[in-house]
Amino acid sequence: MNKIELLAPAGDLEKAQIALLYGADAVYIGGKQFSLRARASNFELDDVKKICEFAHKRHKKVYVTTNIIPHDENMISLDTYLLALNEIKVDAIITSSITIIERARSLVPQIERHVSTQMSITNTKALAFYEKMGCSRAVLAREVSLQEMETISKNTNIELEVFIHGGMCTSYSGRCVLSNHLTNRDANRGGCAHSCRWNYILYKGARRLPPKKQYFNMGSKDLMAIKQVPKLIELGISSLKIEGRMKSSYYLATVVRCYRKLIDEYYEKHEISEERFESYIKEINKAENRLTSVGFLNGMVQPSEQLYDTRTEHPTKEYIGYVLNYDTKTQMALIEQRNYFEKGDMVEFFGPSLENTICKVDKIIDFETNQEIDVARHPLQKLWIQIPVLVKKDDMMRKVK
Repeated sequence: MNKIELLAPAGDLEKAQIALLYGADAVYIGGKQFSLRARASNFELDDVKKICEFAHKRHKKVYVTTNIIPHDENMISLDTYLLALNEIKVDAIITSSITIIERARSLVPQIERHVSTQMSITNTKALAFYEKMGCSRAVLAREVSLQEMETISKNTNIELEVFIHGGMCTSYSGRCVLSNHLTNRDANRGGCAHSCRWNYILYKGARRLPPKKQYFNMGSKDLMAIKQVPKLIELGISSLKIEGRMKSSYYLATVVRCYRKLIDEYYEKHEISEERFESYIKEINKAENRLTSVGFLNGMVQPSEQLYDTRTEHPTKEYIGYVLNYDTKTQMALIEQRNYFEKGDMVEFFGPSLENTICKVDKIIDFETNQEIDVARHPLQKLWIQIPVLVKKDDMMRKVK
């Protein structure tokens, strides 16, 4: 049995590289066309080529999303786009259009076709249909339970991909028109305004209903399936997918690294203790900023488990530095600052090959002026900091709470 794939999102070239460095086996990205995340930076074709070269050198893969619901005007440039992706040697496209699947199969058969979760696949009959169309993989709807996956996996030949972490949609597998109705931004063509996460006030006619300070929204909790990973491996799922092409590099590094270590530990030991599960959850929570649940993986859920009544998004300020270099003679690390920190602060470094390591910042020197300072308060400021830890480029630094 092949080892399960860990698939990570990336909104730009830097994030894609970070995801791969921190343990993803593959990344999925959006181009400037046909992508549902229109507000992500997204990739010009030159950048798609760069990340494919970066990934393939490391024996990893790149999938490109073509998952909008296309209208006629979108189809005009389809052939040109598919041929360009084929030339770049993209490994697969992820699509929610039968038309795109058929055209890609005919025009660029070398590129695998993966069926998007937007197609709401919940049964083996649907999987058989897409298998006949030449698709090699399908992303199951997020409403499919582990029990249903067990039946599905035994009765299909197509690879199965399952979401394990990230944002969930209040509608069925993302098929929502709330954003269209309220903002004229088409959620299924890349323009979702996340209207379900807004705060709303209830009125009856012109009268506001009590209590006056009460707000509600319809947004779902984020998905976090840490404890379900071993079961998904045993079921023979081919790929575990993290959501978040709009997320930061720090978020991706933290979450991808955590799931990578969990997957590797399970393959090595064939079990994960409750204590280890809790340690992984604690690690992910250093980057997570919203409430989480297991979604529908354990079956239907109660509203209190799945929905929340007030906005709980609190951007983390723990991420404070990105390592650019390290001088072993002086024990000085060159970092690019991300959030406020001071001389004397206790910080934690982590990286693709660096275990969490806590140390004290003994000295801070401004890179441009070569002057010693006590406080790092300017985002993206380059600084030398003295630490007794051997760090490498692409390692990260966060505050210790």
